[in-house]
Amino acid sequence: MLRREFLMSAVAAATPVAFGRAALSPKERVDRALAGQDVDQPPFTFWHHFGLKTAEAHAARTLEFHRLYRTDLVKVMSDFPYPKATGKWYELKVNPNPFPDQIRALELIRNGLHGNAYMIETVFNPWNVAQKLSSKEEVLRLKEENPQALMDALDAITQSEVAHAKRALAVGATGVLFSIANANSQELSLADYKKFSRPFDQRFLEGISGARLNFMHLHVEPAFLSQFHGFSAPVINYSLHVSGIPIAEVRRQFSAWVVAGGIDEVHYRTLAPAELHAQWQAASQAAGRRFILTPGCSVPNDSTPEELGRLPRLLGL
Repeated sequence: MLRREFLMSAVAAATPVAFGRAALSPKERVDRALAGQDVDQPPFTFWHHFGLKTAEAHAARTLEFHRLYRTDLVKVMSDFPYPKATGKWYELKVNPNPFPDQIRALELIRNGLHGNAYMIETVFNPWNVAQKLSSKEEVLRLKEENPQALMDALDAITQSEVAHAKRALAVGATGVLFSIANANSQELSLADYKKFSRPFDQRFLEGISGARLNFMHLHVEPAFLSQFHGFSAPVINYSLHVSGIPIAEVRRQFSAWVVAGGIDEVHYRTLAPAELHAQWQAASQAAGRRFILTPGCSVPNDSTPEELGRLPRLLGL
């Protein structure tokens, strides 16, 4: 055999092959999952809060996490606070750039990725922002005593967050993970969710509907799930293990969407590789080709490097 032919065959033998081609890149895996096409293995990502105080530290830790655990998709956490009002907490004006430090972090992460993976921004829904500006009790009190003032505050937050999300997309985010944590009876009744939160949540996603990788991240109960049928997002992410909603049921109701989930985030630290593998296989089978392997929410912030490494090692990353 000629030396050149020998070297070419050696390289080919050392290259993983899936579906008749070289193993996919992170972007290719995500693109093919969005299109409902075959992949060598499901695109994978996970995340937890770093709680860092500067854009530079936040970006550096995000990039380090991505490189250590070989995630196919970089989910950028958002821990910078929404700016407070000068008067009462709910007397808010529209802010065209409510999270400037986060925008700077996104720019740095984009530069550090060198185009090799997609990144998505995280935005918490207006109801959650209102709670952070005051408290859960204060928001509920305002709902009862002055509902229009609450609606006005939620409207201002919504407009501000749409402006932020558009900035995030402009600096390189491929989409936004929009966290809706109040679609359950522990937070609101179904009637109150429909009146005080759903219109603003839907408006936010409609405001960035052109982004191709928006995630609708739900803390949801079965009775609330149908509220999201008309929403504009290609990916739905939720906790199978907290909600008890089977992935097969989510697939039935959201047949054209990508389902992201399957991994038990609550007990992640104690899951053995065999348990992680079983969750991966069950979720992948129920979701079909439009599937991204993720936890239902953040894995514990105090997860050790060894614990964090179990899932990517299982995937051979």
